[in-house]
Amino acid sequence: MLKIKRIYDHDQDYQSYRILVDRMWPRGISKDNAKLNDWAKEIAPSVELRKWFAHDPEKFADFQIEYQKELDLNPYTKQFIATVKKQLTHGDVTLLYGAKDTKHNQAVVLKHYLEQKLGETD
Repeated sequence: MLKIKRIYDHDQDYQSYRILVDRMWPRGISKDNAKLNDWAKEIAPSVELRKWFAHDPEKFADFQIEYQKELDLNPYTKQFIATVKKQLTHGDVTLLYGAKDTKHNQAVVLKHYLEQKLGETD
């Protein structure tokens, strides 16, 4: 199963394959405590898009469209999808993010994008 989780939440699933999908390392989280399998910073939204969005829920619909366009053009996307697909054959994959807003962030968009590409459903 493909999941998303805020890296700051206390109820973490350390059994899943854990991928941080933020471009910047989350403040206050040590690399040891994060227990990541991967940090896919190159799959995160561009700095320009992230700054424009600024986690404004009113911009989320446009952010989704623009981030998906970036993913389609990103040279790392194909390999990222292959990694996620491979890891899903072994168990759960959790996309980790640092944003406070759990409904309007790049991990939500990325999960939906991956589900479309992998043919999964919720």
